[in-house]
Amino acid sequence: MPIIVEATELAGVKLVKPYVFEDHRGRYIETYNARDYRQAGIDVDFVQDDISVSRHNVLRGIHGDSTTWKLISCLQGSFYLVVLNYDRESEQFGKWLSFSLSEHNNWQVLVPPRFGNGHLVTSERAVFHYKQSTYYCRESQFTVKWNDPRFNIWWPTDRPILSQRDQRGE
Repeated sequence: MPIIVEATELAGVKLVKPYVFEDHRGRYIETYNARDYRQAGIDVDFVQDDISVSRHNVLRGIHGDSTTWKLISCLQGSFYLVVLNYDRESEQFGKWLSFSLSEHNNWQVLVPPRFGNGHLVTSERAVFHYKQSTYYCRESQFTVKWNDPRFNIWWPTDRPILSQRDQRGE
């Protein structure tokens, strides 16, 4: 069965719904297949996979850079994902979307370069997985403060657990 790829209100950001096979034994999901993704219009060469494991109410991000595509999914638990257009030359600069990703819906979100993403864990524990099209380089990253008043991003908490980097923002 093919994957389903849906465009969103933000140019370049896509919601991906992989095929899920379920029976009495459980569930099987192919999380990535280069041929199928290319046929669905996602022609990105991913070079690195990363996982973060966080507890309830941890907010990570908003981070991004000018060159990296990301394919984000939730392997366990659930989180609220925000994707922010941070391309100052874009007509959509400052626009954002949110998604609820979980082990139950198996959705993925494709995030283009010059967009930031952050997530808030809404379950007791969550496993955040993402593929990257470039190798991680801290020096090329931007960080937007989670509650930056320029963007008026709604989060389902007002007291998240943050790293020092995320408390400061840029």
